[in-house]
Amino acid sequence: MRYELQTYTLCDGWINTWKDNNDAPISFDTREQAERELEDFFEDLRDAVECGDLEDYDHDDFRVAEVSE
Repeated sequence: MRYELQTYTLCDGWINTWKDNNDAPISFDTREQAERELEDFFEDLRDAVECGDLEDYDHDDFRVAEVSE
C-alpha cells in the first residue's frame, strides 16, 4: 500500500492534488512520510498567514489516505 495527501474539493470530493515537477501525482511509501509532508505544508501555511500573505486554510480539507498502487 501507498499513501497520498488528499485535498477536499467541492467538485470532485477527496482527490490527490499534490504533484511533482513533472505534474505526476505524489505518493509516499509510509503513512509517517505522508504525515510529515502534510505537517511541513501546515507549517508553511502558518508562516504565510502570520506574514499576511494568505488567509488560513481549513486543516480538515486535507488528509492522508491509503491507496492501492
